[in-house]
Amino acid sequence: MNIAYTMAAGRGDTDLLLAGVAETLLARGRTPCGTVQINTGRKGDHRCDMDVRVLPAGPVIRISQALGRASRGCRLDPAALEAAVAQVQADLATGADLLVVNKFGKHEAEGRGYRPVIADALALGLPVLVGVNRLNRQAFLDFTDGLAVPLAPVQDTILTWIETYLPARAA
Repeated sequence: MNIAYTMAAGRGDTDLLLAGVAETLLARGRTPCGTVQINTGRKGDHRCDMDVRVLPAGPVIRISQALGRASRGCRLDPAALEAAVAQVQADLATGADLLVVNKFGKHEAEGRGYRPVIADALALGLPVLVGVNRLNRQAFLDFTDGLAVPLAPVQDTILTWIETYLPARAA
């Protein structure tokens, strides 16, 4: 299986790392499919708005819900997440070099979300890069039967891993 995952230590760092990897791949003429997360601070609030950008060219989909300042529950909008998954699934069918999944989160840990897209990409022989957090790491490892490669949260390390699975570009 050509699947790897990365985890950065700081809040939102994995999102920034994967967005940078995707931008570099696009600049190199590659066609990544999937999503990267964009977190936008909210004035006077400790929480951020969460959007995903569907690769390679959009759209951007808001996946967080505004539940109020006192809320403590999950702010993920499941319908918006599934809309992003459906868009990625459709884009994957049109051709891509690899799949990037911003996060293997609670939905994926419970058997929903990006799981079928990941399986489809692997069946197509595409490399798959997934952002994982500590909370859902074990569920991800169970899902991949322990075959996923851990990558240091370093852009050059991740790009080197990806490029080993992609065909050489014509000069």
